[in-house]
Amino acid sequence: MKEPSFLSATRSSYDALAEDYAVHFRHEWAGKPLERAMVALFGELVRARGGPVLDVGCGGGRVAAYLRDLGLEVSGIDLSPGMLAVARRDHPDVEFREGSMTDLDVPDTSLGGIVAMYSTIHVPLTDLPGVFAGFHRALAPGGECLVAFQTGEGTLHLDEGFGHEISLDFHRRTPETIADLLEEAGLEVHIRTWRARDEDERTPRALLIARRPE
Repeated sequence: MKEPSFLSATRSSYDALAEDYAVHFRHEWAGKPLERAMVALFGELVRARGGPVLDVGCGGGRVAAYLRDLGLEVSGIDLSPGMLAVARRDHPDVEFREGSMTDLDVPDTSLGGIVAMYSTIHVPLTDLPGVFAGFHRALAPGGECLVAFQTGEGTLHLDEGFGHEISLDFHRRTPETIADLLEEAGLEVHIRTWRARDEDERTPRALLIARRPE
């Protein structure tokens, strides 16, 4: 089956951006206290139940490494070999492998947690139900899922980034839309957080935590 065009466009774009992206955002995490707090809360919820965590769309591996430092068993997947090379170089003690959230290559009910930090934003709305169904399948009963995304409506398309030719779509969604899709996939949303945009951002942000029922 031919790969969807949005996957190949996302892969090639992040391959082109990987090194400059890593340099530009190297210290961004230090300035995102809500994201750090929500990832830490997610980690506590997973630890209480147990099981490994998968960072879906892990990029340069920053979130996976943060969860590792919190004492969790974690690995990451990403479409982009270029981003994975950065992740493996910067965080050599975490396992990173190539993969897609549209077809998670993990056994059923094998994960204690899934984190998707600003990675579903490149997936068209029509494909999100399948992505979240895959999260539900992969999570063990009681497993947790953290999804962070840009809020709003419409799609921003970029043809250039850090001087490189790219083709990336950034889909903005409301928290209600994502919560409804997660619950339609069988996940129970139990924490919702929204924040205003920072000065270096175009949009507000939302973070939801959902659980696969026991």
